[in-house]
Amino acid sequence: MPGATLGGARFCSKEGADTMQSQAQTVEEYLATLPEERRRAMEAVRAVILENLPAGYEERMQYGMIGYGVPLSRYPNTYNKQALAYAALASQKNYMSLYLMGVYGHEEQDQWFREEYAKRGKKLDMGKSCVRFKRLEDLPLDLIGQVVARFSVEEFIALYERNRPS
Repeated sequence: MPGATLGGARFCSKEGADTMQSQAQTVEEYLATLPEERRRAMEAVRAVILENLPAGYEERMQYGMIGYGVPLSRYPNTYNKQALAYAALASQKNYMSLYLMGVYGHEEQDQWFREEYAKRGKKLDMGKSCVRFKRLEDLPLDLIGQVVARFSVEEFIALYERNRPS
């Protein structure tokens, strides 16, 4: 996420990429600002995330995008005093982005995700946690559901604590 990190490392940077940070206060407001084709794609990915998101995570606007994370009321000890980000969905200038912090922070999960993506015959355009896509058809939605479901809140907090800078 632009400016966001797990254990201090940046998630997604693409040479020359234009990031767009929304000023929307609600998810609905954010989605309403998007062109129809983008909105439909983002709504479809959002539905998969919400259907598979383990209990305890909350959806909210965070870092100018749709975020899914551990609320501060559950885990206030973050390096930046923001809710602990687990996943996020954003519309950038030239593509859409899905941020998957559990993949970034866990080498075995990263390898699993990349292998599963390849098995589905889709071309993966990925930074450290950022999966970039231009069309909904570019994403294997079944895999997105699986990866979102992989970490309970407790497991993700443990991952964060292992990767957190001292």
